[in-house]
Parts: sequence; structure tokens; C-alpha cells
Amino acid sequence: MDRRTFVSMVAAGSAGSLLQRAAYAQPAPKVRNVVLVHGLFADGSCWSEVIARLQSKGMQVTSVQNPLTTLKAGVEATQRALALQDGPTVLVAHSFAGMIVTEAGIDPKVSALVYVAARAPDAGEDYTALAKRFPTPPASAGIVWSGDYGRLNEEAFLRDFAGDVPVDKARVLYAVQVPFKRTLLADMTTHAAWRSKPSWYAVSAEDRTINPDLERFMAKRMSAKTIEVKASHVSLISQPDTITNLIAEAAGQT
Repeated sequence: MDRRTFVSMVAAGSAGSLLQRAAYAQPAPKVRNVVLVHGLFADGSCWSEVIARLQSKGMQVTSVQNPLTTLKAGVEATQRALALQDGPTVLVAHSFAGMIVTEAGIDPKVSALVYVAARAPDAGEDYTALAKRFPTPPASAGIVWSGDYGRLNEEAFLRDFAGDVPVDKARVLYAVQVPFKRTLLADMTTHAAWRSKPSWYAVSAEDRTINPDLERFMAKRMSAKTIEVKASHVSLISQPDTITNLIAEAAGQT
């Protein structure tokens, strides 16, 4: 995609985000609850480094076990976690889970959204079509299928998903990845919570799983408070202090 097309996309996205800008202009309310949602090629344990750091700040943290079967099932699992919270909650997504928090984030308990190298579709938007406007990231070639379920092969996982994580640790992460159902990739959101909720975004500048320019486009479109992390797709693992601080900011804890 050429620069002119990219600029046009950013301008079009920004035009509809005045409400989001107004929401973000207000100081983040101080909250203590955080709900984390994982994406493809992972499970809830991928948040372990961040969880420990948030807990040390006195925050109440829940990591959703996303079934990776349908968007509806992921949203329902997240809604169950939100229902258990005792007040305002920051809802955080990594990777594919951006689809989930974009849908589930309209819950009145959600005070802010945080996207970590995550999908951030608009309501009814075909994310696959959007992603095709940008160069295909290398990790896509590493998906292997067993019937209707896919996962990353080990080589792609170590190189393209968790390239800046020590190999021994990355192999543990590889072992616990949850296979995802093929039809999940075609699901679409019906809401875009980022249009009404303050949002933060961590772009992974060295991402080989989602194109970094796509991440920048989505962050710009939602008028998110954006940081760039010199990291692979899993900055939550390779740079947990940075991601913890971003979540704490969204929770009004800084």
C-alpha cells in the first residue's frame, strides 16, 4: 500500500473519532480492576508477567481463558469475567482479542480499553479485508491445520511470534498455545467500543504477526493514546514493565 492510500485511510478513520478524543481528554478515572484477554497462538498464561506486576500495584486482575472457537464464545467468556468485577474495569486485549474487547467493551463496567498489538476493527468491518491493504506478515505462512483447527508451527512461533523472547521460554509458550477454529477468522464485531471508551494502544514496532503499519493505522483511527515498543508481537512477555505501565495509566494509577 502506498503512502497516499495510508494517509487517506488515517484521515477517514480520524473523521469519526471526535467522541473518543473527547473521552480521552479527560483524566483516566482511578480503578483497581483489570481484565486481560489473550489472542491466537496463546492461552491465559501469556499474561503472567503482567499479572504479577499489576498485582504488586494492588490491582485486582483476571485473565480470561479465550476458547478461540467463535467470537461470540470469546465475548461471552469475557462478559462472565466482567460480571465478577466489583466496579469500573480496564479491559485489555492482545492480538486477536482486540476483536473481543471491541465488542465486549461496551459493557458499562468498562472504563477504558487497552490494545497490545491487537486487532481493532470498526463495527461490522471485515478485518481480513482491512489487513490485506497492508503487506502480509511472515507468521501467517506458519499456520498449520488439523481439520478445522489451526496453530503456529514451532519455527514460526519462535521466529515470527515470539522472536525477542529467550528460546527456552518461547518453547514453553509454544507448548501451551490453544488451537483456534478456522471459522473464527471470518467473524465480525457488531460494536466498536473504542468509539465511546478511552483507549490506549501499544504498537509492536518489530511485529511479524500483525503488520506494524496496520497497528499504527488502527491506533490512529481510534485516537488512542499510543506508544511504540521495540518488540515482537508478544511485548506483554518480552517487555512486561512497559505494558504494565500502559495498563496502569489507563487505570489512572500513574
